[in-house]
Amino acid sequence: MLKLFKVVALLEGISYLLLFGNMLILKGSNPELYKTFLFPIGMTHGLLFIVYIILAIMLKIELNWSAKKFALIVLGSIIPLGAFYVEKKYLNAEAN
Repeated sequence: MLKLFKVVALLEGISYLLLFGNMLILKGSNPELYKTFLFPIGMTHGLLFIVYIILAIMLKIELNWSAKKFALIVLGSIIPLGAFYVEKKYLNAEAN
């Protein structure tokens, strides 16, 4: 399950960056393209976020994570680039 969580964390981070890029780059320069991409990118990110949180809860129980570690991992899904940090710092250490 840890491998699946790592994949979801990376995909969630990428979708978050795509959502921000869509907002920051396309919204001002090409509003029609922005609106076209907003729903599919937003929906994908939302689903990945939910899966990320559910898997984090399941892994907290399975791997007996401390409340602090769990909180930092969940916080990583909210902060831009946080999912990549979590994957490198916490999940790679967990796999070893």
